[in-house]
Amino acid sequence: MSRATALAVLLLAAILEAGGDALMRSGLHSAAPWRRMLLFALSALVLFAYGWTVNAPAWDFGKLLGIYVVFFFLVAQLTSWLIFKQPPSLALAIGGLLIVAGGLVISAAGR
Repeated sequence: MSRATALAVLLLAAILEAGGDALMRSGLHSAAPWRRMLLFALSALVLFAYGWTVNAPAWDFGKLLGIYVVFFFLVAQLTSWLIFKQPPSLALAIGGLLIVAGGLVISAAGR
């Protein structure tokens, strides 16, 4: 698998994981029982798709973990901001920079 393909798969996995979590959160806070069950079912499907996406390729996931953590952090923060209207605080942005730096170190060391 090329590096570009691996990065695309990891980004897709991060989108699926954050999206499944967002669906679960929406379901937990939904008042209508039918909407709650629908969101729970969709969440289960999306999180299953995440698990399959991240585990199906024959790769050493440990070596790619650093970049995956960066992707997940960025996607989760965008989801929080755009869907739940919770913009990141200054402390979160600083912590996020440390996550990105750590991911780059892990990724560079895994080569």
